[in-house]
Amino acid sequence: MAGTICFIMWVLFITDTVWSRSVRQVYEVHDSDDWTIHDFECPMECFCPPSFPTALYCENRGLKEIPAIPSRIWYLYLQNNLIETIPEKPSENATQLRWINLNKNKITNYGIEKGALSQLKKLLFLFLEDNELEEVPSPLPRSLEQLQLARNKVSRIPQGTFSSLENLTLLDLQNNKLVDNAFQRDTFKGLKNLMQLNMAKNALRNMPPRLPANTMQLFLDNNSIEGIPENYFNVIPKVAFLRLNHNKLSDEGLPSRGFDVSSILDLQLSHNQLTKVPRISAHLQHLHLDHNKIKSVNVSVICPSPSMLPAERDSFSYGPHLRYLRLDGNEIKPPIPMALMTCFRLLQAVII
Repeated sequence: MAGTICFIMWVLFITDTVWSRSVRQVYEVHDSDDWTIHDFECPMECFCPPSFPTALYCENRGLKEIPAIPSRIWYLYLQNNLIETIPEKPSENATQLRWINLNKNKITNYGIEKGALSQLKKLLFLFLEDNELEEVPSPLPRSLEQLQLARNKVSRIPQGTFSSLENLTLLDLQNNKLVDNAFQRDTFKGLKNLMQLNMAKNALRNMPPRLPANTMQLFLDNNSIEGIPENYFNVIPKVAFLRLNHNKLSDEGLPSRGFDVSSILDLQLSHNQLTKVPRISAHLQHLHLDHNKIKSVNVSVICPSPSMLPAERDSFSYGPHLRYLRLDGNEIKPPIPMALMTCFRLLQAVII
């Protein structure tokens, strides 16, 4: 039990690290007395707050070009403009850049000069959501930790794009035009520290191949995925959060073990074509199966067998960990089988 609690706490800590590191860094404050008047030059198109001298705010100004960036800048905000290109020259002196937000512009792959991004040796966060990209830009700086490319037109990932991005922890490719042949067996090679991969709202029919071993959060909602290969999860032994809502999964398309994977804590399979509740692990805590075609719950199949549980006396502590179960939108009629409550004694909510 102690080991399980430690694992869950570790997962939550890592998740918080992925999502909140950027927030902590944004509010880093530098002493304005450290900067000379010359250092504090500011492009006339932008705003440079004296209390935050390492930030440059150029958002919502109708800009068509990136202005010259002062060398002191760490955080660059250029979102919601009309920018079409990323040339090398404006940032050639901005060697300290950690964060660039270029969301909601008109940037194309042809508009990104080859060394414009890779020359930013300290860049950690790159936001290029809501642009006109048709492939993942390359080359990228090796220092990068988060790459946000949601809501573009990405359908291609050039070979070797991720091969040197061993520091990347989050890759967001949701709401693009990715299909199965966009991936090669080595597409994700090099992403040794990737923890979150989001490819929701694409046009995938199969699970992406050879994912990084450290992947903990995998989001594949709103695709057309029909099946999951046998032993697929052996390659990603740390996956804890798995979302496959709004796909075309059927009973026949699942592995023989179903989702009996000890690392998975949160499993979302809403809006698919399942007629049975799949096998699950004793460690699973949240299960979403709403809006499938399930007619009944066979507790003898889904209840983890005693051999899967620690041999301890307190079944409330060491029994199955399922706390939340959603089954509404199926063909199941109340009442809830008593055997379900007997097996999953930690259940706090069952929605039918």
